[in-house]
Amino acid sequence: MNDAKTKQKAMQAVADVYGVNSIEADLKEQMLTIIGQMDTIAIAKKLKKIGKIDIVSVGPNKEEKKEEKEEENKDEEK
Repeated sequence: MNDAKTKQKAMQAVADVYGVNSIEADLKEQMLTIIGQMDTIAIAKKLKKIGKIDIVSVGPNKEEKKEEKEEENKDEEK
């Protein structure tokens, strides 16, 4: 993502995939953050048509992890 036009193309391509909850783009770091439960292969295929991609991480959202740990701690206390 070098410019706003490429950023817009990438965001539109990803928005079409089922399960995407939110999309954030950072032009300085050339990073697109996609949150939701979707098919990562479908995301990769769509973004490869636009340019080079690197998948940094795949997993649950950080906020969800914290909530799960709190629930586990409550269960253990009982």
